[in-house]
Amino acid sequence: MDFTPLVKGHFRNRLQEQVRFIDHADAVQQGELVKLVETAALTQMGRRYDFSTCRTYSDFASRVPLHRYEDLRPMIMRMVDGEAGVLWPGRTWSFAQSSGTTDGRSKYIPITRQALRRNHYQGASDVVAHYLNLNPQSRIFSGKALILGGSFANELQLKPGVQVGDLSATLIQNINPLANLFRVPSKHVALMADWSEKLPALVEASMHQNITNLSGVPSWFLTVLKQVLERTGKSCIHEVWPNLEVFFHGGIAFAPYRQQYEAICDMSRMHFLDTYNASEGFFAVQTDWDDTAMMLLLDIGVIYEFLPIEQTDSTEPEVYPIWEVEPGRTYELIITACNGLWRYRIGDTVTVTQLNPVKIKIAGRTRSFINAFGEEVMVHNTDQAITQAAQQTGAQVLNYTVAPVYADDHQSGHHQWLVEFAVQPADLKQFITLVDKHLQQANSDYQAKRAGSIFLAPPTLVVAQPGLFDRWLASTGKLGGQRKVPRLSNDRHIIEQMLTFKQ
Repeated sequence: MDFTPLVKGHFRNRLQEQVRFIDHADAVQQGELVKLVETAALTQMGRRYDFSTCRTYSDFASRVPLHRYEDLRPMIMRMVDGEAGVLWPGRTWSFAQSSGTTDGRSKYIPITRQALRRNHYQGASDVVAHYLNLNPQSRIFSGKALILGGSFANELQLKPGVQVGDLSATLIQNINPLANLFRVPSKHVALMADWSEKLPALVEASMHQNITNLSGVPSWFLTVLKQVLERTGKSCIHEVWPNLEVFFHGGIAFAPYRQQYEAICDMSRMHFLDTYNASEGFFAVQTDWDDTAMMLLLDIGVIYEFLPIEQTDSTEPEVYPIWEVEPGRTYELIITACNGLWRYRIGDTVTVTQLNPVKIKIAGRTRSFINAFGEEVMVHNTDQAITQAAQQTGAQVLNYTVAPVYADDHQSGHHQWLVEFAVQPADLKQFITLVDKHLQQANSDYQAKRAGSIFLAPPTLVVAQPGLFDRWLASTGKLGGQRKVPRLSNDRHIIEQMLTFKQ
């Protein structure tokens, strides 16, 4: 039975509500801010900055400093230990484990009940609303969703009832029981920690189901889909799931993987929709098939602020609310959310592409870049360059990472690319030359440093053995779920670890 017509009215009403917000970003966001500070007024953070008298964005921005995770870590760890009313009212029982701090330690992002209800689940629902608007003929609720998630961490000594793990594990654990009628696999399979057991279990649980939609990280899902095809002996995923119509993807850029997905899908029946959902919150969704920029969701418990990327390292940066951003500029994103993160520097950079509604494209990470030679290369530059090179050479890229090689008596300074291919190009030298060419076109600073190979020599390519990136991730305890390979590093620490797995 197709339940899509029965639920369309609900999603249509939600969409109309968002349309009314388009010209009123300031009012909507200030209203969200008032809700947040009123709710948290009696927390330790609220008393420290007198949230009880905070009524405008100006009040808030003038009192509360910007925070990196390292600034909040002591308070968050007290929350993990069971202390109530620290950053958010009451006790917080769930935390999303993430990596990426400067000291190398894991981050634990609070997942409050309000964050689940008002943000993560509402954001997912809004994605469906926009998809149904883009595809009126959808029959998405005639079958089931295949949702790929992570697991909880078992090695931590936690207070009774406290759980730490991938955000996706908490979402699956707390999902409305009715939603289980429309999703696979079972919770038992979805929350498996050992991917050597989980992957075949996912294939077995899904390959005989009527799958209409997929949700997950592109790199991990590609592995699952290829396993399904191998197990069933099919070459097109629509031979397995004829009613599959959409992949809701996020976590990493989709462009480097699009060609591989198109190769195993019947594109007359398939859609791809980009989302911006992170451990810290659900923020945006693609709303136009012809434009991959994503619309920021304004009323789901998150306040957005924007710090110009050129001021990222400033001690007194200018920070702008959403109603003061400029199209075409790239900013570091700062959030305040109903999970207790106040003016939090999430670490992502976004380019604002338009106003009313505000749409963004993810530009990269503030700390995932290469600037070893003054080239200021960001992830969106390398994603674009490697995608174009792959298209021109017929290559298919599974994963990559890039790091600088510093000059010495034997070599000039350059970038080293470690790339794992699904389909290797016939001419590896041509491939890396094209990557270099397109990267110069995408980034004028890189182009200037590469001019005449005086300051920066041509990049070199190391071909990764099959499964290298998975083996490296497994060695760090981060295989699966929302775990991602660092695309760019400004030193050689990560790539040297990976190179030990080359053979």
